[in-house]
Amino acid sequence: MNEQRNILLAIVFSVAILVGWNYVFPPRKPVPAPQEAAQTGSSLPSVPSLGGSAPTPPGPPLPAQAGPVQTAEARKAVLAAEPRLPVITPNLHGSISLAGARIDDLTLVRYHDTPQLDSPEITLLTPAGGAGAYYAEFGWVAGEGKAAVPTAETRWTASSDHLSPDNPVTLTWDNGQGQRFVRRYQVDNDYMFTITDRVENSTNKAVSLFPYGLISRWGTPATQDIYILHEGPLGVLDGTLKETKYKELREKDHLVELNSKGGWIGFTDKYWLTALVPDQATALQARISWHSVDSLDRYQTDWLGQAVTAEAGKPIEYTSHLFAGAKELGRLDAYGESLGIPRFDLAIDFGWFYFLTKPFFHFLRYIHSQVANFGIAILIFTVVIKGAFFPIANKSYKAMSKMKQLQPEVQKLQERFADDKTRLNQELMALYKREGANPVSGCLPIMIQIPVFFALYKVLYVTIEMRQAPFFGWIHDLSAPDPTTLFNLFGLIPWDPPFEMLHIGIWPLLMGITMFLQQKLNPQPTDPVQAKMFTFLPIIFTFMLAKFPAGLVIYWAWSNLLSILQQWLIMKRQAKA
Repeated sequence: MNEQRNILLAIVFSVAILVGWNYVFPPRKPVPAPQEAAQTGSSLPSVPSLGGSAPTPPGPPLPAQAGPVQTAEARKAVLAAEPRLPVITPNLHGSISLAGARIDDLTLVRYHDTPQLDSPEITLLTPAGGAGAYYAEFGWVAGEGKAAVPTAETRWTASSDHLSPDNPVTLTWDNGQGQRFVRRYQVDNDYMFTITDRVENSTNKAVSLFPYGLISRWGTPATQDIYILHEGPLGVLDGTLKETKYKELREKDHLVELNSKGGWIGFTDKYWLTALVPDQATALQARISWHSVDSLDRYQTDWLGQAVTAEAGKPIEYTSHLFAGAKELGRLDAYGESLGIPRFDLAIDFGWFYFLTKPFFHFLRYIHSQVANFGIAILIFTVVIKGAFFPIANKSYKAMSKMKQLQPEVQKLQERFADDKTRLNQELMALYKREGANPVSGCLPIMIQIPVFFALYKVLYVTIEMRQAPFFGWIHDLSAPDPTTLFNLFGLIPWDPPFEMLHIGIWPLLMGITMFLQQKLNPQPTDPVQAKMFTFLPIIFTFMLAKFPAGLVIYWAWSNLLSILQQWLIMKRQAKA
């Protein structure tokens, strides 16, 4: 039957997208490139200038032997080994190294490793010392005049004993050659640092300097490595989003160079972001690079500004920013507006359905502000979506109900013209036309849910507001899979199934049951093969969605339940007509 084939194709299409996206549309395969020789931090490939000969932004010094992955104890030892300027804000804890003036120690006050508030704060930045090092550095590269500039070992003098929103700090260093370097650090209540670099030239000769900023990351961080989520270097330069995978950068690209006026560049994790934000009115050269030191991968994003000349007896100044924190959409939007940062919200991977995903998130957040529970907000959101699509769905369910009533007649025609497919199709079309039935419209409720499903999937998967958001009962994190499993009777048996596929939680089971019940209300395929495929679909979806965020499974189960109610009412009315 045509209508059954259309419905089946719609469902199979959605399954293919959900479980086979990486196989259907795989990321491009990197072409193997020769391994770069081990390099020092200051020997990255030179880059062309923005209109002349410009130097390369430096990197911090690297040890002769790159250290192992840093442990918590090793991190503490590194922090205790050098003078530091504490950073204290409502959202950040950490410190700035006075050796090199690097921002290399930050934890996030409001975010913890687990839902328990006494668990450790999320560590964002870590000082150099092995795999796991992650920090930001700012400064000047010498141009004409060859002034001695601060390096990663330079010891700065601080004007205060801590940095906080109401206590900016000025760092100073004199090169002994007539130039005094002054750096002013400011930080707001959230996640934005303002760095103002000033050079005072007291000699009778002009010196030329290039401002720069960099973020360095040692070791390849653990990523989920799935198509729908980008983790790695990214930025918006000349108004265009540029995303680079660690693997592509390491195995193929090595060095990506981009010229831009303003923009931003940095690293993104699923929920966290570090981003360099140079002066938006100036031209710059941005780079994303990789190289290996003693088998330790090192990734760097940096920008290099145009040369600035400090005339004799006159100062020069350059102001830039650093975002280091959680990817909270409201704050990203606010920074984008107040600082003129282009498309800063794209740090959150809203995906192809951006035009749906972002409004969905805003709407969910508004509902949450009224009910204080994202799970309840999802249920209300589903009701609203069902209401918005009610006219289309209502028409489709009526058509499906009509088709179900016509099934005895269809079966008779199939038996009568079993050997003449052409005549069978002609008679079926005549029957549908005579009875006013539309065999195609029955698949619309499924098709219209696909973009909504993926947009909501994105919201639940990539937005930090869903992280560790509780529902009721055993669901303590809507962004994580249902933790219960059928195979230990939902915790009654003290046994943890050894295979991930055996973790079938309560909510995925409820979703499978509602899908099965909804299936029974639809016209059943007369083709035995199609009938078997339909029978197995709820089981397939149950196993598949068991690994999905609990919030998404709750949405799907609740949506199915509302559809069952709607179909039942329509069928009841049709029966009375």
